[in-house]
Amino acid sequence: MQIKTVNQNNIEIAVISSSEILIKDVQSALDFMATVAYETGCNRIILNKSAISEDFFQLSTKLAGEILQKFINYHVKIAIIGDFSVYSSKSLKDFIYESNNGNDIFFYPDEKQAIEKLGLV
Repeated sequence: MQIKTVNQNNIEIAVISSSEILIKDVQSALDFMATVAYETGCNRIILNKSAISEDFFQLSTKLAGEILQKFINYHVKIAIIGDFSVYSSKSLKDFIYESNNGNDIFFYPDEKQAIEKLGLV
């Protein structure tokens, strides 16, 4: 896991890149949040979708809801970046749409858009 920080509108954002899966269940998500907070002090995170278990994107597993609720509980905003067009699930597309219209969880195709959004909310 590599962490860099960027500043957008005087808000520090941690940008995480990893070639391995970092979030596979609720405990790994909590560990991930704690590590990022400890190493950067940031409560806004950008993470590539390839670092998240594919089970997360199968809404029937309820993993996405359980994990994202932890981010909300701990006041951590996250933007997940990647190509979400590969998923055909209408439920997932609706979930992404609703998340992007909220204030805490976002799904964007690239880092630039994620930085712009996390620098505003």
